[in-house]
Amino acid sequence: MFPGWPGQRFSSYLSVLASVFLVALAIEWLSHARLIKPSTNYVAVGFQQTVMYAIRVALAFLVMLAVMSFNIGVFIAAVTGYSVGFLIFGSQVFKKSKVEPYENLSDLPPLNC
Repeated sequence: MFPGWPGQRFSSYLSVLASVFLVALAIEWLSHARLIKPSTNYVAVGFQQTVMYAIRVALAFLVMLAVMSFNIGVFIAAVTGYSVGFLIFGSQVFKKSKVEPYENLSDLPPLNC
């Protein structure tokens, strides 16, 4: 499907794995980030949320295309990136205080499969 990808040399293969990992990590960060300041201008907030959602979906599709290379290393890098991203940004492991389940919602709804 993708001839010559993820590369013939070991260094290019490692850079592909690192890139897929980082993009998956970025998707999880976007999924749990609070980047939009609360405002009374609901239209502006809605447009900001839409742009963030479009970026998140585009990155998720890029990871999906990478996984469709049917390379087990790329698949493991994607799953690991999503898992580490959730551990850092979504779980309670690195939260300083206990938060009620719906107290600190992110700007975007969860990414559903």
